[in-house]
Amino acid sequence: MSPVWTFTYGLILLIIFGWYFATDLSRRKLILGSVLTVLLIAFCIETINPPFDVKDSSGKLIEAGKIRRGIDLRGGVSFLLQLDAQGEKKITQNLQEQAVEVIRKRVDSLGVSEPVISPQGTDRILVQIPEVEKDKIEEARQQLQKVAKLEFKLVYPNSEQLLQQIAAGSAIIPPGYEIKTYKDEYQGKPVERKLIVKKKADLGGDHVTRAYAFFGNEGYGVSLALDGEGGKKFGDLTKQVYDENSQLAIVLDGEVQSAPSCKNGPIYGGTAQITGHFTGPQATALASTLENPLQTPVKIVDMRTASATLGTDSIKSGITAGIGGLVLVMIFVIIYYRFAGLVAIIGLLVNIILLFGAMGMFGFVLTLPGIAGVILTIGLAVDANVLIYERLREEMATGKSLSASIDSAYDKAFSVIFDANATTLITAAILFWKATGPVKGFAVTLTVGIIASVFSAMIVTRTLFGWALEAGILKKITLMHIPWITDKKHDFLGKRFLWIGISLTVIVISIIGFSMRGEKNFGIDFKGGDLLLLEATKQQVSEAEVRAAIEPMHLGETVVQTQHDAAVNKDYISIRSPFETSDKIEAHLQSALPQAGFVENQKDKVGKLVGGELARNSFIALLLGMLGILIYVTLRFEFSFAIGALVALLHDVIITIGLFAIFGRELSLVMVGAILTIAGYSINDTIVVYDRIREGLRSGRKGSIQEIMNASINETLSRTLLTSGCTLLSVAALFFFGGPVLHDFAFAILIGIVVGTYSSIFIASPIVLWWSGRKGQSLQAEVAKPVVPTARA
Repeated sequence: MSPVWTFTYGLILLIIFGWYFATDLSRRKLILGSVLTVLLIAFCIETINPPFDVKDSSGKLIEAGKIRRGIDLRGGVSFLLQLDAQGEKKITQNLQEQAVEVIRKRVDSLGVSEPVISPQGTDRILVQIPEVEKDKIEEARQQLQKVAKLEFKLVYPNSEQLLQQIAAGSAIIPPGYEIKTYKDEYQGKPVERKLIVKKKADLGGDHVTRAYAFFGNEGYGVSLALDGEGGKKFGDLTKQVYDENSQLAIVLDGEVQSAPSCKNGPIYGGTAQITGHFTGPQATALASTLENPLQTPVKIVDMRTASATLGTDSIKSGITAGIGGLVLVMIFVIIYYRFAGLVAIIGLLVNIILLFGAMGMFGFVLTLPGIAGVILTIGLAVDANVLIYERLREEMATGKSLSASIDSAYDKAFSVIFDANATTLITAAILFWKATGPVKGFAVTLTVGIIASVFSAMIVTRTLFGWALEAGILKKITLMHIPWITDKKHDFLGKRFLWIGISLTVIVISIIGFSMRGEKNFGIDFKGGDLLLLEATKQQVSEAEVRAAIEPMHLGETVVQTQHDAAVNKDYISIRSPFETSDKIEAHLQSALPQAGFVENQKDKVGKLVGGELARNSFIALLLGMLGILIYVTLRFEFSFAIGALVALLHDVIITIGLFAIFGRELSLVMVGAILTIAGYSINDTIVVYDRIREGLRSGRKGSIQEIMNASINETLSRTLLTSGCTLLSVAALFFFGGPVLHDFAFAILIGIVVGTYSSIFIASPIVLWWSGRKGQSLQAEVAKPVVPTARA
């Protein structure tokens, strides 16, 4: 689809979207909602058709997929390179960009497809090479780390004439010279030129102090500056070039980059300008070559590899977990909500189509944590429908007509749906900002999924209800009734000291458990080190056998674990060891346990410096997430509500991390996403309770503040338990079938959902009650301000 057509299509969708909210005519809303939904679905299907690469039986690519997969899903290698400043030379943005271009040429020389090379921060470069063969990974590593050798070499006088004579057999290559071919561009067309160039360099590139592209009277050119010694040698060289009417070849890594002449005489003084038929990019590339940003070795501070087999297995595990979670949620929703549940499922399917369509359209990369985000979205997407349907139950109980009950349920649910999802978006946005690599993919899918779920719940399902009512298909809605939840009134706040005491006890145990493990709580992402994932393809070996084989190597602290992937029925051996030891371990195990037939599936190497930075960034992300939520809840509710939300959030995060430590698991980069997701989920749940408390306080309901708050918690209890149940079903599928890489992630989310559900009922509201009454303040007076207008969908 062309950009012009995409823009036009998007503009049409935007106009229909605005028209939908602007009109008050019911039938027109139904038509506009239907047209908008159909057009969006059609656009998304076109965008993601096909979603992934299509290959024939020989593995040849037939059609490229529209959704790009990360290294962890397609196999390959990822390097994070560190540029080191040498002497007085500082790493500037220009130098970093030039280094990217040099790295790009080196990667291209490997003959790999679709490499991703991009600057990271101020002095690093991320290189991702998908689907690269194992034997080429070491070659790529050496290429990326080697010194870039820049040289100036004289071109033999009358080189082109001598080349013709050599081709005719009437002359030979002069001693000390060699024939070099270099790629050039003339009048927009690529050309190849041959030169007879001196084998030995006449001037080293280490004498160049500055080079940059410029635009002057003769078009684009390159300005060059050299140090004192280099300036003198360069002057002598250019004099020889001028006298012999020859050229001076600029050679990088043995390849001729340019061969300018000196028509205006020798160049002394240590500065020079190279002009000719340059385009802007050509001038920039030549300046990059001359400034030689890689004249010192580049350090690889982070390296991660994944085999194509592991990527395929990860996709199978992700699909199994996704389908499993979707089926469980569908069954639950249909049993509980009957016809309304069927409508919710249609909305959920539309949500998934919109999610993948947005990923394809905007070029987002799908990673393994991204698949986890999709699966988590399945559970969270039901939340909006549950809010609407529980409101619908209340509206029908008042005796309103079905049509009026549906309208009222959607209108009243909008505010809480908006607030609950806005707080989750805050955590997702901060995670996207501070995260790197696969975790950023999780933040993307979670963000897009939240937006798509709100659209599906508020517009798609409402339109379906509208048509069903108009066609006479829907005359009555029956919802399952569970008396323990909907009828019985529980005194939650009356026993608040008991619940707070229990929570404090668990928090203390969590802190002690975390403190006792110390550094063992942190994986290689945070403290640096190597992770090696091996698969025994012949004979299974035990953890004890692997430990016994590694122990004589005396490598320091090494952790060996067995991991099982139920979706593909495979067992892996996971080995965590000190930095730069995984290669030795793999080679040693191949010889010590040959009967196992070990195959490498994953290898990560994280430098201590990078690990420390990831730990700091993760901590900052968590603090920023809490601060953002505190500000938002204060603005939308009141400060005492914000304090309660923050205490509940800290409660959930501390207990989740503590239990994670007690169960002997390690915190990784992916776990940062899990913890922030837990924070978002906890606030999401708390906001729903707060919204009903605020509504109760503003309604003038009789009773004390405690009684009103208690009634509000009871009114939202069914929604809280139902949403948690649906999310637990989808995450449970991820836990059992998502594979070993996401096992810890799913485990943390499971803990977080249970703890978050508990805190939204037993912790957040009691804290609000305590804080608001500590100075004799009236909570009812504090929230008695104009109600924020709700949007009529």
